[in-house]
Amino acid sequence: MTDLPDIATGADTDVLGPDDRPRPPRADERACLTGFLAMNRATVIRKARGLTDADAARRVLPSLTSVAGALRHLADVERSWTVELMEAGDYDRRFGGDDDPDGEWRVSPTDSLAEIVADYARACAESDAVIARHDLDDIAAAGPPDEMPSLRWIVVHLIEETARHAGHVDVVRELVDGVTGE
Repeated sequence: MTDLPDIATGADTDVLGPDDRPRPPRADERACLTGFLAMNRATVIRKARGLTDADAARRVLPSLTSVAGALRHLADVERSWTVELMEAGDYDRRFGGDDDPDGEWRVSPTDSLAEIVADYARACAESDAVIARHDLDDIAAAGPPDEMPSLRWIVVHLIEETARHAGHVDVVRELVDGVTGE
């Protein structure tokens, strides 16, 4: 289910390369939802292609937003909503926490973009495994009893969150090196 494009590093005349993002199927609800999630995930990774580690960590806005920071944040989002909330499991929140809620956004020019992308791909695979184990109507195993969402709600939220940050990454990428495109 996790069809994420490989990341290419280094400059290239066509930096983003061919558009190899999976297309959401016109199918049943689950396939449609997971298809849009896969496409949005692939879009974020595609927008990182060709960036150096330093450019991926570069902040061009007053906030902590960078391409690498968005990818690390999205890895945390995937794990927190599926592993932690849906299945009440533990995951290694290596960046940030209660004492530093924006920790995943803090990246340095020496952080490896390839490693950040690989971790995001692993987080997506972990989420996909959780999604595959449950019906869309299943209710999360953790969280406040009166606010525990269904898996359907979680998947829609992951689509929304990933799409929103894909837009941020798109703008940041253009400001970093002028590259635009899907």
